[in-house]
Amino acid sequence: MAIRIIKIGGIASFAGCAFLGTSFKKDESVLSSFTRLKAQCFYNPLQQQATTTWDWNWDKRHSSYDVVDSGSMKKAKKHYIFIRHGQYNTNGYNDTERYLTELGKEQAKMTGERLSQLGLVYSRVVQSSMTRAKETCGIIMQHIPNHPSVETCDLLREGAPTPPDPPNRANESELKYLSDSPRIEAAFRKYVHRPAMSDEEAPVELYVCHANVIRYFVCRAAQFPPQGWLRISLKHGSITWITVFSDGSTVINCVGDSGYMPSSKLTS
Repeated sequence: MAIRIIKIGGIASFAGCAFLGTSFKKDESVLSSFTRLKAQCFYNPLQQQATTTWDWNWDKRHSSYDVVDSGSMKKAKKHYIFIRHGQYNTNGYNDTERYLTELGKEQAKMTGERLSQLGLVYSRVVQSSMTRAKETCGIIMQHIPNHPSVETCDLLREGAPTPPDPPNRANESELKYLSDSPRIEAAFRKYVHRPAMSDEEAPVELYVCHANVIRYFVCRAAQFPPQGWLRISLKHGSITWITVFSDGSTVINCVGDSGYMPSSKLTS
């Protein structure tokens, strides 16, 4: 059966599907960030194909002992829990003045209580050197007994990880991305990596930092295009949990979990 194509004002329309200003040749492929699909009228998710395969050596710690195809091999794992700071004073002139609001302190307290309920033993606690992150971490630590000494890191400070797609509404300057992007990537490489096979107790590390940093880390750990970080939204005080296995595989357990807070206390 032939399909009739009608061309009106530069718009080609057929079988109820229109492509504005675009002509397709037979079997021409359309490539997006995540999928490669044949040009067609009706989107069929079953025909998606990944543009790349999983990079098992993404952290450059892959060894000859790692067996990626063996489901029977015992794998060590490491948990990373990332906390976004609580609501803060956005009218502050500098970092010192951008302290937590009263609501932000409440959010941090509820997050600390939630982490305490989980009953996890933390092998490492790291906070961003920014005021709102340090205040949040301090409140959380009040609810976690016998926690390790808190480390402070400038690499985890808030910033612009990479130019987002679609473009950022804030229109950050190229200079901002030039300075922040290498720093935030350096933070990911420093902290997020597979455990050693000798790590039998599944260490848990806790990081208190910022939304942009956490969103970028999620994209990197999942091997999603990092330009998509701005498509993720995180509530203040929310929990993001990533597990990394010794073979290089990862699992995103939750992103921006804040269900333990009353709706009246949620802000972003």
